[in-house]
Amino acid sequence: MSDDIIWSEARRWRAHLDANNGTDRAELTLRILKITEEAGEAAQAWIGVQGQNPRKGVTHTVDDVVAELADVVFTALVAIASLDADPHRAVTAVAEKAAAYIPPGRP
Repeated sequence: MSDDIIWSEARRWRAHLDANNGTDRAELTLRILKITEEAGEAAQAWIGVQGQNPRKGVTHTVDDVVAELADVVFTALVAIASLDADPHRAVTAVAEKAAAYIPPGRP
């Protein structure tokens, strides 16, 4: 499967949400807030890996955390697309900016 599925599915989900939920400011706000919801699920999973809640013990695996973090990323891509921006271009720009912070040849 190609990496292109990431970008095409982000656009397809944006179109799906547009068709079903509309595109007004409240809907766009909810799409952005959805990122926070997904981040909370990632945090909850990490707490579950650590067994931090004595009543529950260990409830999640690292794979669960990875899946939740991937949900955060994908949800953000859909939100970017919903703002009429190109998610691929936006992520590439951030990666290029980040690359400039670490000198070449350094880990």
